[in-house]
Amino acid sequence: MQRIFTVFATTFLALSLAGAALAAPTHLNVTIAALNHSGEHGSATLVQSKAGVLVTVHLIGNKAAQPTHIHAGTCGHINAAPEWPLNSTANGISTTLVSGVTISQMLASHYAINIHKSLMDLKDYVACGNIKG
Repeated sequence: MQRIFTVFATTFLALSLAGAALAAPTHLNVTIAALNHSGEHGSATLVQSKAGVLVTVHLIGNKAAQPTHIHAGTCGHINAAPEWPLNSTANGISTTLVSGVTISQMLASHYAINIHKSLMDLKDYVACGNIKG
């Protein structure tokens, strides 16, 4: 009987630890680095909610409105078409709820938060941060 209890307890503990290790992330920080000598940099915070991922971008270096998106790829090899649009960064801040997606889904592939120079100049990127765990 003692042996059965020990085996059961060991199995339960192992499964509990495995479940905790596989738990979906609820919070992620992304470092945003300057591109093309812009001097703009900052960070983004991704927070999981039931409705999706709340993305908050804090950018230093420009207070003008700048289009901000999540693109497939990495900062070094980014897909030009946005995967998820974010609210433009204005006064250095952008907050957007990306509905119907999870942080785990974003981490399962390569995505990056990309800030464009302006609405009139979408081809010039001024800052970027890779979404990675």
